[in-house]
Amino acid sequence: MLTHYPGAAAAFDRAIAADPGFALAHAGRARALQMRSDIPGAKAAIAAAQTLVGDQSERDASHVDVFNLLVGGKPEAALAAVRKHVATWPRDALVVSISATQTGLIGLSGRAGREQDQLDFLALAPHYGDDWWFNSHYAMALSELGHRAAAQLRIERSMGEHPRNAYGAHALAHLHYENGETDAAILFLRSWLESYPPHGALRGHLSWHLALGHLEQGDVEEGFRLYDNALAADEYHGPKLNKLLDAASYLWRAELAGHPRDHTRWRVLHEFAHRTFPRPGMPFADWHVALIDAVVGDATAAEARERELDEMVRAGRYSAGPTVPVLARAFAAFARRDYSTAIDAIESVFGERERICGSRAQIDLVVFTLLGAYLAIGRLDDVRRLLQMRRDSGGIPVARLEVALQS
Repeated sequence: MLTHYPGAAAAFDRAIAADPGFALAHAGRARALQMRSDIPGAKAAIAAAQTLVGDQSERDASHVDVFNLLVGGKPEAALAAVRKHVATWPRDALVVSISATQTGLIGLSGRAGREQDQLDFLALAPHYGDDWWFNSHYAMALSELGHRAAAQLRIERSMGEHPRNAYGAHALAHLHYENGETDAAILFLRSWLESYPPHGALRGHLSWHLALGHLEQGDVEEGFRLYDNALAADEYHGPKLNKLLDAASYLWRAELAGHPRDHTRWRVLHEFAHRTFPRPGMPFADWHVALIDAVVGDATAAEARERELDEMVRAGRYSAGPTVPVLARAFAAFARRDYSTAIDAIESVFGERERICGSRAQIDLVVFTLLGAYLAIGRLDDVRRLLQMRRDSGGIPVARLEVALQS
């Protein structure tokens, strides 16, 4: 499970067959099924674990409680339980893992300062020493906050010790992105994915990273081949959230780079988005659904979702605050070519963009949209200002950018 290779659920099944009273095997199976988006199966598995906690140690009972809250859809309570658990049992890696990534309980919290909170949470480092699994997560958190040299050392040690580690490959892909090392990213991902099973949970997302590299080099067709075969495939083996995010992101980035709109792919994605995430509540999903609605012109769905989001914000029930509904209106304005309104909206929440959730690479979609809007109405001083604010990275696939800057 920790390497994101296939087989975790089957392995837990074997453990349960060998020892039906082993509560942690049932809890592990629940997590494996949840990661495959099998929520009914996950709930049944964690319910089985709960029936056994009376015969377990205090540590095991606490472990089961964490996953019961997680599978039960109570992220804030689950995160509180994680923090309490690791204060006593810091080397329970499976519990740590659900708060150690950008799509974990901290990463999806929508709170201001979540990136630093992520790194602070991983102050567990002394308990792990030079552990390959922990190093991959710590490297990612360091990279996201600009500590790239320290991240490089961690990820090199992680991959050197255990190269069959999909999250380690993911962390290295992000580091290449942050460093602007497009050629190195493509070379590494092509080679590493050759031996990763087609039904591996991170196959789609790692293919998104590879597709972004090809898009940056101008090879949009190779990106679309990866889109169809992996990151938006009908037979998708990773979390459905990843498919939503990566598919929308690649299609929109391709358009920002100047390639024509693929109406068929957008319509298929629109149907998937509303079937899989019919109601708002998860900021990371919500702003991608808003983008999809804006592109396909589904004003009815977009307005209904915005009303729900605004109501949740007013009631204090939306962790990301007003950032996502404001961004939804920005996408809608951009789609109707009202670039000034789009700019005003994005600028109003730009300083809080980490609250929309996602890695720096994923949030760059918003940055590139703002660049596209500036370029569309000739605000070149603002283009230069925004580029100066960015890290020292590689090329930015936004149409007319280089020509405008040379004028």
